[in-house]
Amino acid sequence: MPRRTTPSLIAWAFLPYVAASVLHVVLLAEGSPLAGPTKKLLLMPLLALPIVLSARRLGSRAALVLLLAAVLFSWLGDGAGAFFPSAPELPLMLLFFGVAHVAYILLFARHLARRRMPWWALVYAVWWVAMIAILGPHTGGLLIAVALYGVVLGGTAAFSARCTPLIAVGGAFFLASDTLLAFRLFLPGGLPAWSSPAVMLTYTLGQGLIVAGALIALRRKAA
Repeated sequence: MPRRTTPSLIAWAFLPYVAASVLHVVLLAEGSPLAGPTKKLLLMPLLALPIVLSARRLGSRAALVLLLAAVLFSWLGDGAGAFFPSAPELPLMLLFFGVAHVAYILLFARHLARRRMPWWALVYAVWWVAMIAILGPHTGGLLIAVALYGVVLGGTAAFSARCTPLIAVGGAFFLASDTLLAFRLFLPGGLPAWSSPAVMLTYTLGQGLIVAGALIALRRKAA
């Protein structure tokens, strides 16, 4: 029994998250008013479902806490405007997602790393320099916050490269999502309308692949 750690054992628990993600992206693409913040706030709780259902089989409580923390703070980042309507939304988003990325980095480095950092992960350092050079002049008083957030975002992608391919691809999608979002926020006229659903498509893919890869790797490790 402990050897049965194939993805099929937990795949069914991802179905609500997958369905909600597809629906949300389609509604965004159609410009539907139904694609509001309340629909977005369903995503991370649904992604937490397979984590909770797999908790007893993960072996490491510390890894479980870090994975749940990453999803929880991502949820707070998604709902910063709804949860704290009187506070500035963007700084709160950067704060909550920054904590989520720190949790992912610790999870990857301490519990899921299978190899040294590959040389190609240097592309994420190049990405950070390019983003600061392009967007920095448009960030105003948020320059330091954006730069620090870029460090942990790039760190998540880089450290994911030390893990399984599934996690590495998830980290790359997460970075792609926030890159598109940053251009939409700071250079609003620079991207076409389809970039809005593209942000959520890459975000939901990134988060889903990271969590799925982490659960598979942790269950195999525990076995």
